[in-house]
Amino acid sequence: DGGIKWDFFYTHPPFFSFPIHPEPKSGQIFMKGKKNIASMDRRFFLRVIGGASFTSMAAPGYLMGAKAATGSGVLVEASNFANTGGWKIDTQHYQQMGGNYLLAHGMGQPVADATTTVEIPEAGQWQVWVRNRDWCPGEWQAPGRFQVSIGGETLEATFGAGESGWHWESGGSIAIDQAGPVEIALKDLTGFDGRCDAIFLTKEEAPQLPSDLQELSSWKDQMSGRSEHDIAEHDYDVVVVGGGMAGCGAALSAQSKGLKVALVQDRPLFGGNASQEIRVHTLGIHGYGTDILSGIDTPHYPNGHPDAKEAQKKREATMAASGVDLFAHHIACGLEKDGDKVASVEAREVTSGKIKRFKAPVFIDATGDGWLGYWAGAEFRTGREAHSEFDEKWDQHGDLWSPEVADQKVMGTSVLWNGEQTKERHEFPEVPWAMPVAKEHEAHKGEWYWEYSNNDLDQIDDAEEIRDHMLRAIYGSFYNYKQHPKNATWRLRWVAYVGGKRESRRLVGDYVYSMKDATERREFPDAVVVEHRDVDTHYQRKETGDPHDFLSKALFYNPKGNYLIPFRSLYSKDVSNLMMAGRCFSCTHIGLAGPRVMNTVGQMGIATGYAAVLCKKHGATPKEVGETHITELRDMIGV
Repeated sequence: DGGIKWDFFYTHPPFFSFPIHPEPKSGQIFMKGKKNIASMDRRFFLRVIGGASFTSMAAPGYLMGAKAATGSGVLVEASNFANTGGWKIDTQHYQQMGGNYLLAHGMGQPVADATTTVEIPEAGQWQVWVRNRDWCPGEWQAPGRFQVSIGGETLEATFGAGESGWHWESGGSIAIDQAGPVEIALKDLTGFDGRCDAIFLTKEEAPQLPSDLQELSSWKDQMSGRSEHDIAEHDYDVVVVGGGMAGCGAALSAQSKGLKVALVQDRPLFGGNASQEIRVHTLGIHGYGTDILSGIDTPHYPNGHPDAKEAQKKREATMAASGVDLFAHHIACGLEKDGDKVASVEAREVTSGKIKRFKAPVFIDATGDGWLGYWAGAEFRTGREAHSEFDEKWDQHGDLWSPEVADQKVMGTSVLWNGEQTKERHEFPEVPWAMPVAKEHEAHKGEWYWEYSNNDLDQIDDAEEIRDHMLRAIYGSFYNYKQHPKNATWRLRWVAYVGGKRESRRLVGDYVYSMKDATERREFPDAVVVEHRDVDTHYQRKETGDPHDFLSKALFYNPKGNYLIPFRSLYSKDVSNLMMAGRCFSCTHIGLAGPRVMNTVGQMGIATGYAAVLCKKHGATPKEVGETHITELRDMIGV
């Protein structure tokens, strides 16, 4: 019903809390997960809350790591609203801000109210608190303003115009005449991405509401009543986490050979960057995977094109008919490790907040950000290697291609968008908060090169700020475009709110794929993926003097033929039953630049899915499949 009253007092068994990995040092491009709890050579359960890991030796319930708590009230989580109206459920930053929030993404037009009904246990005066943030503070009226209505009465307080960080803000008090169902509504005022995580109603004058993300997670589980329930467990032959092209390819290939497969995906749709939420067309070749990839790929339309919706229908139909158990809108949030193996993975369902535990003998990390490997203590790389480490120098482009000294630069996140010309005049509001980013730049659409990477921002930890920076660039550039009378009939047609990442963590396997493997077209006895596109890396134009920091340029190195990727780059060298497919495969920064596109990573997924079949058939680890059964794997792929 969207809200439950709970009076609670909870005490917990002993637990351990550790950072998952040490912080990287300046100039360090790889980190080894060897000095943390995830590398313990025994069985334990790990759950990640707010960037820290809580570890237990026994299978935990919801309140792993919870502190004793007392209190009462009615909690309404925004992602649990019965009717989201024009608001969007944003799951992208769950690990960074502690929730799945509602986003008023109206492209400058206020969106329809989000509404839900909650049971109020008694009449009287109720204090209202709202967890929100001002996403763009400055000397202007905040862009993401909204109000809250309770029982048809709109509170005087305006939210989204206070602190820049996520915080609880008082909305004052409201008199509720009688116990029973009461409607709550979020009322957007601007259409410019206001955001709400939760609403809390309490009779207490000064409630002690949690700000620490670890406390917040447990508090939400207690107040919602989830903590009273057991965590459901499911057994599979293989569990794939990440439902982009790589994850879909892995799930489809494994299921086609009779495995029982679970596919866990954080967004409501499958496809990742190819989905209608992001709208990047699928580049690269199918290799030997046409039978599978043709059911989930896209035509070559312009990036951001509405034809992505038709491609989405095809992909969803393929996945629904596949026999794979699909868990869309489930965010991976922890795992169980037994020695050097992952034994289970936990995922939290977005709207209900309920956790499921998925058990399997083998797992495939297709998360893009390498979450499973990261949590399990696997070694990974980030940033750019020094060109001398793998002989990746290209004199023509120098440091723009590969640096003399290793650094933390990566390819950035794109937010695609487009406008349309109509037969009527359309107004677009002033956006002073966008102008420090857009400056004088003007445009009516944005292609792949609308991309943002900043050395001071991490593509994972700062993903919300990176996405928001791109939104400011978009709205400001379109405002400038609209200032010309000839453009009066233009309006925004579509602006993504889900960022399309290119690069973050790269898990390390028995082989680290690099530039020369592609440009010299090296042969591998365990080759399972083929590609021939250019080795294609990006840099921010600002590095060469452009005043705008949200535009990039690509550098292309023609390999002049097919290049191959070995199976040794598709499993972790540290976690014996973990494979990876997608941009988190074992490679250097430049090694990623060629095969990072979606048809190619789809091939990676297919290879790992078939490898999972052989893991079961032979009772083998992925490494043992590569060493002993590689001919059988390559035959299965069709090499």
